[in-house]
Amino acid sequence: MDRNELGAQEYAALIGAAPEQALAEVARRSPQMYEAVVGGAFGGALAHAELGRAAREIATVAITATLGGAERQLASHTRAALHNGVAPSELLALAEHVSVYAGFPRALNALTVIDEVLTEQGVARPVPLRRITVRDHETVVAQRGESGPAVVLVHALGLDWRMWEAVMEELAVGRRVFAYDIRGHGAAAGSPSPFTMADAGADLIAVLDALGLDRAHVVGLSYGGGIAQTAAVAHPERFESLALLATTDYPFDAFESRARSGAVDGMEAQVVPSLTRWFTPAALAVNGWSVRYARERVLRGNPADWAAAWRAFIGLDVQGRLTEFPSPVLVLAGTADASTTPAIMSGIAERIPGATYRELPGTPHMQTLEQPGLVAAALTEFLPLR
Repeated sequence: MDRNELGAQEYAALIGAAPEQALAEVARRSPQMYEAVVGGAFGGALAHAELGRAAREIATVAITATLGGAERQLASHTRAALHNGVAPSELLALAEHVSVYAGFPRALNALTVIDEVLTEQGVARPVPLRRITVRDHETVVAQRGESGPAVVLVHALGLDWRMWEAVMEELAVGRRVFAYDIRGHGAAAGSPSPFTMADAGADLIAVLDALGLDRAHVVGLSYGGGIAQTAAVAHPERFESLALLATTDYPFDAFESRARSGAVDGMEAQVVPSLTRWFTPAALAVNGWSVRYARERVLRGNPADWAAAWRAFIGLDVQGRLTEFPSPVLVLAGTADASTTPAIMSGIAERIPGATYRELPGTPHMQTLEQPGLVAAALTEFLPLR
């Protein structure tokens, strides 16, 4: 394979279009320039494997944004970045990064181009955030949808509200969907500790109060499911319904060792056991946004917050206490979940009279991160529109 053939192959892989089509005008104007681009650049340095294709496109977007005056090329490489698996949120963060090193004019111009490309690709704009006070700390709440029943989403330990982002837009059709950062996580990192599950449950009720919601449909995943159950036991009158995803109604023996490891070994030591527990091997191999996001959240976590959350989870005390819960309950298990297995999840459903039990095929513990479409479909079917 000569440099022109290699360059054509690499151009198509990086840009997502054959060069003879995408650069047809360049070839008509100057065959030599066409060969310099395809054979010289894409068949040369850009074909080297030391930098992955996604990394190359992130670098190219940053460079063209910083140069200024290259909006057409910036748009092309923004599309190429998306083609190579770079997430819209990563591109928006890149524009913010450019503002620090190249100044706001270049960053704002880049943001305009990136926004135009994302709109062209049908990507929704970022979820609006607002800061609220929850008892003894501050946090943020994301909201999709302006009318209809209220749905509040409670995230897993070690992550933040963004683990729900992929399902929020679909759920928000005819509903108001809220997701917040729980105590010790995301915008609420460093909140007072130690604390108990009762505290975390009271935080959830305080979020409802801050949002002006007398009642809401509450959805909790993993640790978030423990928080939701705790709040439902204490305040069943605040719940229109309860959806429990990949969770438990009793503490596991491993919770203390996870707490101790975070405090003693640090957060880097939590990455492998967490991600291999949360995702399928196939998802880890692909290393898409969901895996990259989860890895970064764990790595950037505060060991004290991590340990406090696991030790609070040890105090989970809800089993058998929802037998008279008055509202509909959905229990959603993943068939590939090695942590809160279908056997554990079906046991929860059996202990809540009238609960609906469903299994999502091929779905691991972090349901919303690996199979958001299946989760959104199941919740959409369960949650009413009025």
